[in-house]
Amino acid sequence: MPTADVDQFAALIRDRLRHGHGPLSRRLATALTDLARTGALSPGTRLPSERDLARVLECSRGAVAAAFNALFEDGICERRHGSGTYLTDSGAASAMDRLLSPGAVFADLSTSVVPDPAHLHLPKLDPADLLHTPSRHGYDRLGEPGLLELLGDVLITGGGQQGIDLSTRCLARPGEAVLVEEPTYPGALAAITGCGARAIAVPTDEQGMVPEALSEALSRHRPAFAYVQAVRNPTGAVAGAGRVQELAEIAREAELPVVVDHTLAEVVHEGAPPGRFADTHPHGTVEVHSLSKALWGGLRVGWLVAPEPLRAQLTELKQTSDLATSTVSQRLAAELLRHNDFAAWRDELTRRRDHLSAALRRELPQWTWNRPAGGLSLWVRLPGTDTDAFAELAREHGVAVAPGSMFSADRRDRDRLRLSFALPPELLDQAVPALARAWSARS
Repeated sequence: MPTADVDQFAALIRDRLRHGHGPLSRRLATALTDLARTGALSPGTRLPSERDLARVLECSRGAVAAAFNALFEDGICERRHGSGTYLTDSGAASAMDRLLSPGAVFADLSTSVVPDPAHLHLPKLDPADLLHTPSRHGYDRLGEPGLLELLGDVLITGGGQQGIDLSTRCLARPGEAVLVEEPTYPGALAAITGCGARAIAVPTDEQGMVPEALSEALSRHRPAFAYVQAVRNPTGAVAGAGRVQELAEIAREAELPVVVDHTLAEVVHEGAPPGRFADTHPHGTVEVHSLSKALWGGLRVGWLVAPEPLRAQLTELKQTSDLATSTVSQRLAAELLRHNDFAAWRDELTRRRDHLSAALRRELPQWTWNRPAGGLSLWVRLPGTDTDAFAELAREHGVAVAPGSMFSADRRDRDRLRLSFALPPELLDQAVPALARAWSARS
């Protein structure tokens, strides 16, 4: 299980303490719960001791003890005799459930995945064919041959998140820096902090990471790798070929490995497809791919493209993680790839993007955003609003949204929301008026 470095842990908490209200113990408990909710702390993380945390926060040990006791009562943390205090699996889930409780939420705009496979053409599959395998173990550690035939020489994973996690564990060690875009995908932040590394935010523009900012970050840190996205989550910006080549040349010169998230690369609504780092930096690029974004969130199948010897190291890590990805899932993925026209589905996603945009302009003209060239969400600015608080208010009105702070290594973008447009238009039509009611209900 990972152990939270006390200084890094305190740095994550301080900003939350400054923005909170009430006694220090209550603000500290809220900050710790928020770290669990946003994924900055992964389930099973060992927390710093009360004494160490009080020392670095320059507060009384009693305040820290009171905060920990509140977390124990809520099931967020647990004490293990002789070992310390740990974030629980159920505690992390219950914290996120404050935003995503299915009993209260009728429209989930917080999750940037396709929630319903109704658009997919499902061939008539014989269950016996799905289950039959020539392997005596029922799985192939490198991947299902039928899927590899379609994808090429890749390492099959259980979705994009596992690909990011494996890449992070392969390349980074506790305490090392990892460069990320600002803003970035919270699952990547969770993987980085989960292995004890430090996420360092690098400024971006509409093309992605700014080359001069990357060079400056390299001069100030000794990063283990950089994590970038072909199509950025949450902004929907597409990394063009020219910018990618410039960044890849800087990385190659610095011998900096780059993990490129391609999970949204197929979801480009307009303009050219994203450039490929591997074309310029072939020996230092790991590509993370997934079918979960392009086809259906429930299809947890992805793959990694990596050079040797990284490929061998990733394969070994994969085997220690779960031996192999489900054979049945891989065979289903292969059949879906053979029988579905993704271009038509991408056109439908573009229509949903425009549908949500029109509804927001009509109901919430104060909100602003740039039209995303790719991805599954809008990155919306709410003027003068703390979106952490607004997300709770929106949930009370039946809509789950993702506050901007989830996407920042430095807790920036507190006036932003990520709103997914992957839901059917009729549900978007119900969600936007509910958001407008929540906006009007602000105190």
